[in-house]
Amino acid sequence: MSELAGLRVLVVEDEVAVALMIEGMLQDLGCEIAASVARLPDAREAAAAAQIDLAVLDVNLHGQMVFPVAQILSDRGIPFVFSTGYGASGLPPEMATRPVLSKPYFARELETAILTAIRDGAGAAR
Repeated sequence: MSELAGLRVLVVEDEVAVALMIEGMLQDLGCEIAASVARLPDAREAAAAAQIDLAVLDVNLHGQMVFPVAQILSDRGIPFVFSTGYGASGLPPEMATRPVLSKPYFARELETAILTAIRDGAGAAR
């Protein structure tokens, strides 16, 4: 059984097909999808209130940056992974040490990023 079994994950992704792919990979790794949202207001609400262990965050949600959501998660001590087609260069300095997945990616890369996020703890914003 995967060491990620039972991990409750928030998926924040604005492209339906990509969200479904991420959810499938997470489920294959033994994770539970606690919530899956596509818009910044919904993501902020879920980040603030949902019972989650980790989040996978698309950096750009319909033209809005996900960083307020990342800050909420950081404040709650919840680790997260960024998912982006733009690479790590677009992250603000205080988020630059967080794991980043460059789209497209495979389940093994997702698993490695999640394990890194968990290992590093919530990694309070620096």
